[in-house]
Amino acid sequence: MKTAGPADLVDVRPLEGASTGDGRTREAVARLLMEQGPVTAAAVATALALSGPAVRRHLDALIADGEAEVRDAPRRGRRGRGRPAREYLLTDAGRARFGHGYDELAVAALQFLSEHVGESAVREFARSRVDDLLAGAQQVRAADGPDARASALASLLTDRGYAAQAREAGTGVQLCQHHCPVAHVAAAFPELCEAETQAFAALLGTHVQRLATIARGDSACTTHVPLDAPEIRRHDTTTIPTGRQS
Repeated sequence: MKTAGPADLVDVRPLEGASTGDGRTREAVARLLMEQGPVTAAAVATALALSGPAVRRHLDALIADGEAEVRDAPRRGRRGRGRPAREYLLTDAGRARFGHGYDELAVAALQFLSEHVGESAVREFARSRVDDLLAGAQQVRAADGPDARASALASLLTDRGYAAQAREAGTGVQLCQHHCPVAHVAAAFPELCEAETQAFAALLGTHVQRLATIARGDSACTTHVPLDAPEIRRHDTTTIPTGRQS
C-alpha cells in the first residue's frame, strides 16, 4: 500500500489503476514537467507518489510522442565521477496539450484589422492564408477530373494537418476535413471558410458546396464536389493558388 505524500500533494496526486488509467497519470507527469521542469525522474516520482518504473514508462512515452526531451543536468558543486543526472522537460508539442492563447490572439488581431482597416482587409488576409495553405498543389491540378483532383486535394490537406479524405456520395464526392487548426478563429470570422471554399472550387475546376464546418459545430468540414456539373474551363481558373509571388 502506498503511503500518502505531503498534504499539499494529496489532492492532485494521480493514482494508478484501472479507474483512472494511464492517460490521467501521463497528464499529471506532463503537467509537472511544464510547471517544474527541467526535473529528474526521481523528483517526478516523489512529487506524484509514483514508482520509479511507472514514471520512466510515462516519460519514455512522452519522449516517443515528441512531447518531452531529456538532457544531462548541469553539474552543481562537487560531484563524484559517473554519469550526470538526467533531467526531463516538455517540448513545444508537449506544452501544446495544455493549450495556448493563439486563438484569442488571432481573433483579436482580425477584429482590430476589421475595425481599423475594413472588412476587405480580413477577406484579403483569408485569401492570402489559403494561398499559403494550397501552395505547391501541382499534383491536384495535374489529376484528371474533379474526383481525382478531390482525392489529390485530400492528400495535400492531410499532409498539412487537416486529416482529410475524399469519398463517393451519390452524384459527387465529399471532401471531408476531420480537423481544422483554425476552427475557433473561423467561428468568429467565416471569411476564412469562404476563402477556402472558393479556392477549392478553383483548384478542383468545378463549383463546390460547403455542407458543414467544424467552426459551426459540425464534426467535420464537408465540401460537396459534384461530378455531373460542367467543369470550369481551365483559362477561367486564374485564382488557383500557386504560392506567393515575389
